[in-house]
Amino acid sequence: MRKKLSLAAILIAVTALMTGCFSLDQPMDGNPEGIWDTFFVFPLYWLMVNIAEATGQNYGLAIIVVTLILRILILPLMIKQTKSTKAMQEIQPELLKLREKYSAKDQKTQQKLQQETMSLFTENSINPLAGCLPLFIQMPILIAFYHAIMRTYEIREHDFLWFQLGEPDFILPIIAAVTTFLQQKMMMVNNMNPQMQILLYMMPIMIGVFAFFFPSALALYWVVGNIFMIAQTYFITGPGAQKRKEDKKNPGGAK
Repeated sequence: MRKKLSLAAILIAVTALMTGCFSLDQPMDGNPEGIWDTFFVFPLYWLMVNIAEATGQNYGLAIIVVTLILRILILPLMIKQTKSTKAMQEIQPELLKLREKYSAKDQKTQQKLQQETMSLFTENSINPLAGCLPLFIQMPILIAFYHAIMRTYEIREHDFLWFQLGEPDFILPIIAAVTTFLQQKMMMVNNMNPQMQILLYMMPIMIGVFAFFFPSALALYWVVGNIFMIAQTYFITGPGAQKRKEDKKNPGGAK
Protein backbone atom coordinates (compact mmCIF):
# COMPACT_ATOMS: atom_id res chain seq x y z
CA MET A 1 0.00 0.00 0.00
CA ARG A 2 2.90 2.37 0.68
CA LYS A 3 4.07 1.74 -2.86
CA LYS A 4 0.62 2.58 -4.20
CA LEU A 5 0.48 5.79 -2.16
CA SER A 6 3.94 6.76 -3.43
CA LEU A 7 2.93 5.90 -6.99
CA ALA A 8 -0.21 8.01 -6.71
CA ALA A 9 1.82 10.97 -5.38
CA ILE A 10 4.35 10.63 -8.22
CA LEU A 11 1.63 10.46 -10.87
CA ILE A 12 -0.11 13.51 -9.43
CA ALA A 13 3.18 15.44 -9.47
CA VAL A 14 3.86 14.35 -13.06
CA THR A 15 0.34 15.37 -14.03
CA ALA A 16 0.80 18.82 -12.55
CA LEU A 17 4.18 19.18 -14.25
CA MET A 18 2.94 18.04 -17.66
CA THR A 19 -0.10 20.26 -17.37
CA GLY A 20 2.18 23.27 -17.26
CA CYS A 21 4.85 22.03 -19.65
CA PHE A 22 2.78 22.43 -22.80
CA SER A 23 1.40 25.66 -24.18
CA LEU A 24 -2.27 26.07 -23.34
CA ASP A 25 -2.54 29.36 -25.24
CA GLN A 26 -2.37 27.77 -28.69
CA PRO A 27 -5.84 26.83 -29.93
CA MET A 28 -6.32 23.45 -31.53
CA ASP A 29 -6.89 23.37 -35.29
CA GLY A 30 -6.85 20.90 -38.14
CA ASN A 31 -3.05 20.83 -38.35
CA PRO A 32 -1.67 19.53 -35.05
CA GLU A 33 2.09 19.33 -34.63
CA GLY A 34 4.14 16.91 -32.58
CA ILE A 35 3.33 13.50 -31.15
CA TRP A 36 1.47 14.86 -28.12
CA ASP A 37 -0.93 17.07 -30.08
CA THR A 38 -1.35 14.65 -32.99
CA PHE A 39 -2.02 11.43 -31.11
CA PHE A 40 -3.37 12.56 -27.75
CA VAL A 41 -4.92 16.04 -27.71
CA PHE A 42 -6.29 16.43 -31.24
CA PRO A 43 -8.35 13.18 -31.35
CA LEU A 44 -10.15 14.18 -28.15
CA TYR A 45 -10.59 17.73 -29.42
CA TRP A 46 -11.96 16.50 -32.76
CA LEU A 47 -14.36 14.08 -31.10
CA MET A 48 -15.58 16.66 -28.61
CA VAL A 49 -16.14 19.37 -31.22
CA ASN A 50 -18.00 17.06 -33.61
CA ILE A 51 -20.28 15.74 -30.86
CA ALA A 52 -20.93 19.31 -29.73
CA GLU A 53 -21.88 20.35 -33.28
CA ALA A 54 -24.23 17.36 -33.54
CA THR A 55 -25.95 18.33 -30.28
CA GLY A 56 -26.47 22.01 -30.97
CA GLN A 57 -23.14 23.31 -29.63
CA ASN A 58 -23.73 21.57 -26.30
CA TYR A 59 -20.17 21.13 -25.10
CA GLY A 60 -21.25 19.88 -21.68
CA LEU A 61 -23.09 16.98 -23.28
CA ALA A 62 -20.12 16.44 -25.61
CA ILE A 63 -17.78 16.09 -22.62
CA ILE A 64 -20.14 13.57 -21.03
CA VAL A 65 -20.31 11.52 -24.24
CA VAL A 66 -16.52 11.60 -24.71
CA THR A 67 -16.04 10.57 -21.08
CA LEU A 68 -18.36 7.59 -21.51
CA ILE A 69 -16.57 6.60 -24.72
CA LEU A 70 -13.19 6.71 -22.96
CA ARG A 71 -14.53 4.70 -20.03
CA ILE A 72 -15.98 2.06 -22.33
CA LEU A 73 -12.69 1.79 -24.23
CA ILE A 74 -10.71 1.10 -21.06
CA LEU A 75 -13.51 -0.96 -19.48
CA PRO A 76 -11.70 -4.33 -19.83
CA LEU A 77 -8.69 -2.95 -17.94
CA MET A 78 -10.89 -1.35 -15.31
CA ILE A 79 -12.80 -4.60 -14.75
CA LYS A 80 -9.49 -6.38 -14.24
CA GLN A 81 -8.35 -3.65 -11.85
CA THR A 82 -11.60 -3.83 -9.87
CA LYS A 83 -11.44 -7.59 -9.46
CA SER A 84 -7.73 -7.51 -8.62
CA THR A 85 -8.14 -4.76 -6.03
CA LYS A 86 -11.05 -6.55 -4.38
CA ALA A 87 -9.17 -9.84 -4.30
CA MET A 88 -6.05 -8.12 -2.93
CA GLN A 89 -8.05 -6.64 -0.07
CA GLU A 90 -9.70 -9.96 0.74
CA ILE A 91 -6.33 -11.65 1.31
CA GLN A 92 -4.98 -8.87 3.53
CA PRO A 93 -5.43 -10.98 6.71
CA GLU A 94 -3.35 -13.78 5.16
CA LEU A 95 -0.69 -11.29 4.06
CA LEU A 96 -0.57 -9.90 7.59
CA LYS A 97 -0.04 -13.40 8.99
CA LEU A 98 2.84 -13.95 6.57
CA ARG A 99 4.48 -10.68 7.62
CA GLU A 100 4.16 -11.64 11.25
CA LYS A 101 5.53 -15.12 10.56
CA TYR A 102 8.51 -13.76 8.64
CA SER A 103 9.06 -10.59 10.64
CA ALA A 104 12.84 -10.95 10.85
CA LYS A 105 14.72 -8.49 8.63
CA ASP A 106 17.55 -10.78 7.51
CA GLN A 107 17.85 -11.47 3.80
CA LYS A 108 16.92 -15.17 3.98
CA THR A 109 13.69 -14.48 5.90
CA GLN A 110 12.69 -11.64 3.59
CA GLN A 111 13.26 -13.83 0.53
CA LYS A 112 11.04 -16.49 2.10
CA LEU A 113 8.39 -13.83 2.74
CA GLN A 114 8.49 -12.77 -0.91
CA GLN A 115 8.20 -16.37 -2.07
CA GLU A 116 5.24 -17.08 0.21
CA THR A 117 3.58 -13.82 -0.82
CA MET A 118 3.92 -14.60 -4.52
CA SER A 119 2.57 -18.11 -3.89
CA LEU A 120 -0.45 -16.58 -2.17
CA PHE A 121 -1.00 -14.26 -5.13
CA THR A 122 -0.74 -17.19 -7.54
CA GLU A 123 -3.18 -19.33 -5.54
CA ASN A 124 -5.75 -16.52 -5.66
CA SER A 125 -5.02 -15.57 -9.31
CA ILE A 126 -3.92 -12.07 -8.32
CA ASN A 127 -1.57 -9.87 -10.30
CA PRO A 128 -0.26 -7.22 -7.87
CA LEU A 129 0.49 -4.88 -10.81
CA ALA A 130 -2.99 -5.13 -12.33
CA GLY A 131 -4.29 -2.27 -10.21
CA CYS A 132 -1.56 0.12 -11.42
CA LEU A 133 -1.87 -0.37 -15.19
CA PRO A 134 -5.21 1.46 -15.63
CA LEU A 135 -3.81 4.35 -13.60
CA PHE A 136 -0.86 4.70 -15.97
CA ILE A 137 -3.20 4.55 -18.97
CA GLN A 138 -5.66 7.10 -17.57
CA MET A 139 -3.07 9.77 -16.74
CA PRO A 140 -2.09 10.65 -20.34
CA ILE A 141 -5.80 10.62 -21.28
CA LEU A 142 -6.67 12.92 -18.39
CA ILE A 143 -3.86 15.33 -19.23
CA ALA A 144 -4.74 15.26 -22.95
CA PHE A 145 -8.40 15.86 -22.13
CA TYR A 146 -7.40 18.81 -19.95
CA HIS A 147 -5.42 20.27 -22.85
CA ALA A 148 -8.25 19.61 -25.31
CA ILE A 149 -10.65 21.48 -23.02
CA MET A 150 -8.29 24.40 -22.35
CA ARG A 151 -7.38 24.77 -26.03
CA THR A 152 -10.96 24.63 -27.27
CA TYR A 153 -11.89 28.28 -26.95
CA GLU A 154 -15.62 27.63 -27.48
CA ILE A 155 -15.70 25.77 -24.16
CA ARG A 156 -14.35 28.68 -22.16
CA GLU A 157 -17.55 30.67 -22.60
CA HIS A 158 -19.97 27.75 -22.74
CA ASP A 159 -22.52 27.18 -19.98
CA PHE A 160 -23.85 23.78 -18.97
CA LEU A 161 -26.44 23.23 -16.27
CA TRP A 162 -25.54 25.79 -13.55
CA PHE A 163 -21.82 26.26 -14.27
CA GLN A 164 -19.48 27.66 -16.91
CA LEU A 165 -17.28 24.94 -18.36
CA GLY A 166 -14.17 27.07 -18.66
CA GLU A 167 -14.23 28.33 -15.07
CA PRO A 168 -13.90 26.59 -11.69
CA ASP A 169 -17.14 25.76 -9.89
CA PHE A 170 -17.96 25.39 -6.19
CA ILE A 171 -20.57 22.63 -6.26
CA LEU A 172 -19.10 20.27 -8.86
CA PRO A 173 -15.84 19.70 -6.91
CA ILE A 174 -17.90 18.55 -3.91
CA ILE A 175 -19.81 16.13 -6.14
CA ALA A 176 -16.51 14.92 -7.60
CA ALA A 177 -15.09 14.32 -4.11
CA VAL A 178 -18.23 12.54 -2.88
CA THR A 179 -18.47 10.27 -5.92
CA THR A 180 -14.75 9.49 -5.63
CA PHE A 181 -15.30 8.50 -1.99
CA LEU A 182 -18.31 6.32 -2.86
CA GLN A 183 -16.45 4.63 -5.69
CA GLN A 184 -13.49 3.83 -3.43
CA LYS A 185 -15.72 2.79 -0.52
CA MET A 186 -17.39 0.19 -2.72
CA MET A 187 -13.95 -1.28 -3.44
CA MET A 188 -13.02 -1.61 0.22
CA VAL A 189 -13.59 -4.60 2.47
CA ASN A 190 -14.68 -4.27 6.09
CA ASN A 191 -11.32 -5.26 7.55
CA MET A 192 -9.22 -2.79 5.61
CA ASN A 193 -6.00 -1.68 7.26
CA PRO A 194 -5.20 1.89 8.41
CA GLN A 195 -3.24 2.63 5.22
CA MET A 196 -6.32 1.79 3.14
CA GLN A 197 -8.36 4.07 5.40
CA ILE A 198 -5.95 6.91 4.65
CA LEU A 199 -6.27 6.34 0.91
CA LEU A 200 -10.06 6.20 1.20
CA TYR A 201 -10.16 9.79 2.47
CA MET A 202 -7.02 11.22 0.86
CA MET A 203 -8.00 10.64 -2.78
CA PRO A 204 -11.46 12.32 -2.58
CA ILE A 205 -9.92 15.32 -0.83
CA MET A 206 -7.21 15.67 -3.51
CA ILE A 207 -9.75 15.31 -6.33
CA GLY A 208 -12.01 17.89 -4.69
CA VAL A 209 -9.16 20.38 -4.18
CA PHE A 210 -7.92 20.00 -7.77
CA ALA A 211 -11.46 20.39 -9.09
CA PHE A 212 -11.78 23.75 -7.27
CA PHE A 213 -8.90 25.14 -9.36
CA PHE A 214 -9.38 23.31 -12.68
CA PRO A 215 -12.03 24.26 -15.26
CA SER A 216 -15.45 22.79 -14.46
CA ALA A 217 -15.29 20.82 -17.71
CA LEU A 218 -12.57 18.64 -16.16
CA ALA A 219 -14.53 18.26 -12.92
CA LEU A 220 -17.49 17.17 -15.05
CA TYR A 221 -15.24 14.50 -16.57
CA TRP A 222 -14.35 13.25 -13.08
CA VAL A 223 -17.97 13.16 -11.91
CA VAL A 224 -19.24 11.26 -14.95
CA GLY A 225 -16.27 8.88 -14.80
CA ASN A 226 -16.86 8.24 -11.09
CA ILE A 227 -20.56 7.51 -11.61
CA PHE A 228 -19.61 5.09 -14.38
CA MET A 229 -17.11 3.41 -12.03
CA ILE A 230 -19.69 3.19 -9.23
CA ALA A 231 -22.10 1.36 -11.55
CA GLN A 232 -19.29 -0.83 -12.87
CA THR A 233 -18.09 -1.76 -9.39
CA TYR A 234 -21.62 -2.58 -8.26
CA PHE A 235 -22.19 -4.99 -11.13
CA ILE A 236 -18.74 -6.59 -10.78
CA THR A 237 -18.39 -6.93 -7.00
CA GLY A 238 -21.84 -6.03 -5.65
CA PRO A 239 -24.36 -8.39 -3.98
CA GLY A 240 -25.65 -9.67 -7.31
CA ALA A 241 -22.13 -10.46 -8.52
CA GLN A 242 -21.34 -12.27 -5.27
CA LYS A 243 -24.51 -14.34 -5.57
CA ARG A 244 -23.64 -15.30 -9.14
CA LYS A 245 -20.15 -16.29 -7.96
CA GLU A 246 -21.60 -18.51 -5.22
CA ASP A 247 -24.06 -20.07 -7.67
CA LYS A 248 -21.17 -21.04 -9.96
CA LYS A 249 -19.35 -22.65 -7.04
CA ASN A 250 -22.46 -24.58 -6.01
CA PRO A 251 -24.44 -25.29 -9.19
CA GLY A 252 -26.36 -28.09 -7.57
CA GLY A 253 -27.16 -26.21 -4.38
CA ALA A 254 -30.61 -25.84 -2.94
CA LYS A 255 -32.82 -23.16 -4.46
